[in-house]
Amino acid sequence: MNNRIQELRRQRQWSQADLATRLKVSRQTVNALERGRYDPSLPLAFTIARLFELPIEQVFLPDSDQP
Repeated sequence: MNNRIQELRRQRQWSQADLATRLKVSRQTVNALERGRYDPSLPLAFTIARLFELPIEQVFLPDSDQP
């Protein structure tokens, strides 16, 4: 799964630590999410989408090789 977390975070001029605090996760988790090394749980994905005030499908995108 791909995501736009880094792009959305930078638009708001938040550091990874800022985003981590808002999500109540570690900065390492934010880094792993941005690099695509970690797929969030469904509750965390909804929390992220809500924080950015976007539908979940505008934050998280399927891999290009998936239908």
